[in-house]
Amino acid sequence: MRRKGLGFIILALMLGMLLAALDQTIVSTALPTIVSDLGGLEQLSWVVTGYLLASTVSTPLWGKLGDQYGRKKLFVSAIVIFLVGSALCGLSQDMGQLIAFRSIQGLGGGGLMVLAQAIVGDVVSVRQRGRYQGFFGAVFGVASVVGPLLGGLFVDHLSWHWVFYVNLPLGALALVVIVAVLPGDATLTRHRIDYAGVVLLGGATSCLVLITTWGGTVRPWTDPVIVGLAVAALAMLAGWVLVERRAAEPVLPLGLFGIRAFTMASIVGFVVGFGMFGALTYLPLYLQVVHGVSATLSGVYLLPMMAGMLTMSVVSGQIISKTGKYRFLPITGTAVATCGMFLLSTMTESTGLGTMGVYLLVLGVGLGMTMQVLVIVVQNAVDFTDLGVATSGATFARSIGGSFGVATLGSVFTARLNTDLRSVLGRTVLPPGFDPAQVRRDPTVIQRLPPALAADFLHVYADAIAAVFRVATPVVFVAFVLAWFIPQQRLRETTKATDLGECLGATSAERSSLAEVERGLVRLADADLRRGFYARLGALAGLTGIPPQGVWIVARLGGEGWVTAQSLAERANVSRERGRPYADQLVAAGLVERQGDLLRLTPAGRQSALRLLRSAREGLAGLVMDWGPNAQLEALLDRIAPELLGAMGDRPR
Repeated sequence: MRRKGLGFIILALMLGMLLAALDQTIVSTALPTIVSDLGGLEQLSWVVTGYLLASTVSTPLWGKLGDQYGRKKLFVSAIVIFLVGSALCGLSQDMGQLIAFRSIQGLGGGGLMVLAQAIVGDVVSVRQRGRYQGFFGAVFGVASVVGPLLGGLFVDHLSWHWVFYVNLPLGALALVVIVAVLPGDATLTRHRIDYAGVVLLGGATSCLVLITTWGGTVRPWTDPVIVGLAVAALAMLAGWVLVERRAAEPVLPLGLFGIRAFTMASIVGFVVGFGMFGALTYLPLYLQVVHGVSATLSGVYLLPMMAGMLTMSVVSGQIISKTGKYRFLPITGTAVATCGMFLLSTMTESTGLGTMGVYLLVLGVGLGMTMQVLVIVVQNAVDFTDLGVATSGATFARSIGGSFGVATLGSVFTARLNTDLRSVLGRTVLPPGFDPAQVRRDPTVIQRLPPALAADFLHVYADAIAAVFRVATPVVFVAFVLAWFIPQQRLRETTKATDLGECLGATSAERSSLAEVERGLVRLADADLRRGFYARLGALAGLTGIPPQGVWIVARLGGEGWVTAQSLAERANVSRERGRPYADQLVAAGLVERQGDLLRLTPAGRQSALRLLRSAREGLAGLVMDWGPNAQLEALLDRIAPELLGAMGDRPR
């Protein structure tokens, strides 16, 4: 059942992950329309923040609960929660409801992202896993580019409600396929889950985000609510520190912060998330209100930023893989991103859209040069035992940075908007019957005002959005300064194979250290198997005069009894006539014996197969030797080496 339904399973997993990744960005171009319908401009940031916080904080729980109780059950639960949240978001009648339901949606979205990647390892063979990991990384690239565009299309041609309703049929399809085709979990792993650590860290983060959202805008900084939130945040952070010191499997070991590379990369990642989601949230408002473009076109105008991020993430990964050098990339990237933020801070209502596109491209290039590197920096700095949790910690920092960025910059926007509006209203004669509060509740009313008055209000909105980037510019500059403290170390082989999905969006990785090494090892082995592997392996094993196709047959028959020629040909995906000369040569060389339609290795052939396996294992061992001796890695090599040899995907042509 697993082989027959594999294609459907992969499509369903990719669909689930796509929905969760899209919902990080798809609402950005719909936000101005949502605000004009529901009101609550000052709460706009929480439509994004609610989703990001819920998905980020819940990720560690989804991963460990999936290991412990079965990934299929948990993935089904995540889909159901996500669909319920999506339906409720579409039915929201006010901004408060939408924010609450977005949090429910984010809770399910966190499970979709982390469990989809974990399930791939359960249903896909080792030999194919590297290719499928690449597919899942591409999902995030697609989501980052098309998310804002799709949001605009739904708003213009249907309604903003369909930004959420579109998830229902697609998610239901994924749910049906997963329930019908995905096998149950064969093995379960017991964990001592750090529930207290997750709750305390999530609670403290939420309090801090609320402080940055309300402080100085909705409530004075000395308001009892703000003070109470600050006290609660400090108390929960202190409790979290105490819990993490005693937890058997801490959500984020405190010892990691003693590693300079981890600390600096996490802070820089925090700022990257801060800048990326801050820009994505408020630029559509600038485009739709100040320039009056449609929601769809506002998504189009964001493409330079997304294209710059995606392109430079790929390019920087290739540079690191070929040169082994990575330190200069976050330094250069944060410098370029700082320039991009500064350029955006100079925008006014008269700034041309083409000029803005250039500014966005600069910002995207800078963020892309930085994002790919940070996971590599962390993985290259920690010991094997901390590899998995350090990777998730680095991506967690970027996700939390996105939450803080949207909330903090939202407060800046609201405060500046209120100040500028008071200034305009104090010196302007308004038309009879016009309620100035409408401008704050629904920015689209500006288009219906007399030209002179409309120009004043458009300036107000342009200045408030520029203020967002005036605040973000020094924040990103701090990341530039801190990037100089990231050390350059010898690059480990398996860290070269970072997934693109972990460098885009706000997903958090959640894998064990062993699974993290296996992911990189499989990706590297996949590339190696496509480049004359069997010719080199045959030479190492002493199979002189045997072509690569014959070496593949020996490897395939290793550990097997009698095998039909037809099944061997099917495994190689060739006709029996095409494969017969290679089998005949092996028979003549005394490596294979034949009885009618059956083939098997002779004793000499079995010895050759063992040498092939030993040589293949030694090659894999060379890729993980820089982690030092480790019993888990030795067992990993013993398991992977025979699975990689003789697979259909790497048969010599």
